[in-house]
Amino acid sequence: MEVLKISSKSNPNSVAGAIAGLVKESTRAEMQAIGAGALNQAIKAVAIARGFVAPAGVDLICIPAFAEVQVEGEDRTGIKLIIESRK
Repeated sequence: MEVLKISSKSNPNSVAGAIAGLVKESTRAEMQAIGAGALNQAIKAVAIARGFVAPAGVDLICIPAFAEVQVEGEDRTGIKLIIESRK
């Protein structure tokens, strides 16, 4: 599964479109965010994506988890958001 890597500069509308597309394909999407700004953009994208898929009768749920990530050879703790559809 493709993991969407979100930064504080990510456009929430673009990320929401990617989430909606992945959820329509496989009923699941996964995002990874490191830092408060990135997590803020990721959560906005989830809210926007819910609006995109709601007219089709799809309800999105978001499951947060911690993720260990290597950035430039350094271990960092990030947040992983698993998005699943519920019909």
